[in-house]
Amino acid sequence: MAIDARVSKKAATMTLIAAAAVSLTSIPAAAHDSTSRQPAAAGAGVQAAPGTARLPGGLSALSWMVADAETGSVLAAKNPHRKLPPASTLKTLFAVTVLPKFSAGTVRRVSSGDLEGIGAGSSVVGVKEGRRYSVADLWRGVFLRSGNDAVHVLAAMNGGWGTTAQEMQETARRLGARDTTVKSPDGYDAPGQVSSAYDLTVFARAGLANDDFARYCATPRAAFPGAGGTTMIENTNRILVGSHGMSRYPGIIGVKNGYTSKAGNTLIAAARRNGRTLLVTVLNPQSNANNAVYKEAGSLLDWGFDSAGTAQPVGTLHAVRTAYEGGGPLGPEAAELAAADTGGGSPRRSALVVGAGAAGLVAMGLGALFGRRRQARGRTGQGPGPA
Repeated sequence: MAIDARVSKKAATMTLIAAAAVSLTSIPAAAHDSTSRQPAAAGAGVQAAPGTARLPGGLSALSWMVADAETGSVLAAKNPHRKLPPASTLKTLFAVTVLPKFSAGTVRRVSSGDLEGIGAGSSVVGVKEGRRYSVADLWRGVFLRSGNDAVHVLAAMNGGWGTTAQEMQETARRLGARDTTVKSPDGYDAPGQVSSAYDLTVFARAGLANDDFARYCATPRAAFPGAGGTTMIENTNRILVGSHGMSRYPGIIGVKNGYTSKAGNTLIAAARRNGRTLLVTVLNPQSNANNAVYKEAGSLLDWGFDSAGTAQPVGTLHAVRTAYEGGGPLGPEAAELAAADTGGGSPRRSALVVGAGAAGLVAMGLGALFGRRRQARGRTGQGPGPA
């Protein structure tokens, strides 16, 4: 079946967000900030403003960050620009890049070529050659089961593995994420593939501005096409579902977990309480404790919420600011999901806000968007892998 190449208004909006990133206002960071641009080898250590609440004990991750998703303020961090293998948390960048391009109802009949090159030991959702899947099915496979098979199919729809990696790299640069090198769009260990707690937080913040991204990353369980009809799949994010000895974190709205032998356990967690949304990224805990990545993320979220109004920023995210009647990046869907979980808060309606000189970038963004779609019409066609 031919791919539906229609571009939605939301797709255009997300492309313009990326295109306009360089012109949007960001909060100035002090010259001594841990989140300032610095050489890859520089070790920033733990950074938190004097006088704020004491950070949690037992933090063993090689790198972590706590940021306010609404303002972009970095509240605390450890080695935020240390370049590390990201595992499946890199799928956040994949989604920010590819998700707006295809409507949820578009159907793809999977070919053998779509599934070529899936790494040994990869996490998969069970996509089968010859079966038809909606784009929504494939994204649920990506977000819930971290399915590299679903990533491969979506990348094939997007023009191929190499093309998608290149577009992801371009998206990272437009979002001000300079620590990331993309080699494998699914996050599978590949020589030279790295990201950082800073960059991954940027990707999650940008993703939550998209209602579909927010909905998929917050879904605990969903039906997925199987051999005998449909089967239920469960999200592998343990503090989202409440599984494997972990409770569901109060106010949790996503985002993505991962694991590879090189990356260790990785996690981007977003939660919303009392109208405030925090993002925490944790990379490769060293304690060997059971569920360490979830426990450390939970303790950092607790610290962030407990420090509301007292923790002074130590830096800022330089991601594009997508405003929702207040300057923050949280999309209406993410707010609604959080309100349903916590019983509080009011959803915000979306309104894209761009900075001075953005008109030209908007025009260029539209040209690039439709140029890519025209090109697309002419195209044919816990182990070593991420979890």
